[in-house]
Amino acid sequence: MIDSFGRTIDYARLSVTELCNLHCVYCRPYEESPPCHSMPLKDITTIVEVLAKLGVTKYKITGGEPTLRADIVEIVSTIKAVKGVKNVTLTTNGLLLDKLSAPLGQAGLDAINVSLDSLDPNSYRRLTRNGRLEPVLAGLEAAYNARIPVKINCVPHSSLTEQDLLDLAMVAKERSIHVRFIELMPIGPAGELTGHAPDSIFAAIERRFGPLTPTTLAYGNGPASYYSLDGFKGLIGFLSALNSCFCERCNRIRVTSDGYLKTCLHLDKGKKLNMADKEDLEQTILKAVQQKPKRHLFNTPDARACDRPMNRIGG
Repeated sequence: MIDSFGRTIDYARLSVTELCNLHCVYCRPYEESPPCHSMPLKDITTIVEVLAKLGVTKYKITGGEPTLRADIVEIVSTIKAVKGVKNVTLTTNGLLLDKLSAPLGQAGLDAINVSLDSLDPNSYRRLTRNGRLEPVLAGLEAAYNARIPVKINCVPHSSLTEQDLLDLAMVAKERSIHVRFIELMPIGPAGELTGHAPDSIFAAIERRFGPLTPTTLAYGNGPASYYSLDGFKGLIGFLSALNSCFCERCNRIRVTSDGYLKTCLHLDKGKKLNMADKEDLEQTILKAVQQKPKRHLFNTPDARACDRPMNRIGG
């Protein structure tokens, strides 16, 4: 698909549930009542079949926490089997990854992103509101041993120290695990926090480990910039939607777990999808993509932002 600004839309993020087993400070409001939307497999299949027909070849399974779905392995294998699908990846907090990595690999999962902001158990517990770090580290180990490419996603904000960030960067030293620092976006609870400037993280890493050398290859489906460090097996990535707006290269759409097509993470733009009629679904998607905004308006005070917190968007 080509949108009205000439961008090729070939990547979809599919939220399969709003449920999560953590309450991370920038993602999910702590007082939020338990959500109930979890997209049925048949609806997921229908959406992917239509999107693939329209040229969407890459898919990210998100939540909430997608591994809470009892059928998550079947979801992966089903999407992989759809004609035209080339790449299926998953974003997870890693808590249940220890036992799921091997079956997910066997189902054909192409890569895993693990959300992890600190390697300090006390910091992790505070940031996730009583989450346990040990299962996440076991999940990372299992995914690595299952030979599934792994990235760590860190959202640097004021609750994290420079040492937290440097410790995470060190994960890329001994293993080919890429560590990405994703700029905090003021959506939902994140609007109450202050993010670390990407330039300050870049400078701190160079002070500690030496020069960051830019790479020219793409590592994944999104617009992150990656750098190598001497002596490191993995790469360091930066994803900065505010300080380095990449909307002109945006190739993605999002489908929420209640069946809403979002064409921009920030803005409340999109269409409710009708999975009962494939022809109508196709036309709705095409129309929504043509209305995809030129760019986000995070830096515009009067912008009408989406009122969903991150766990109800799919990230």
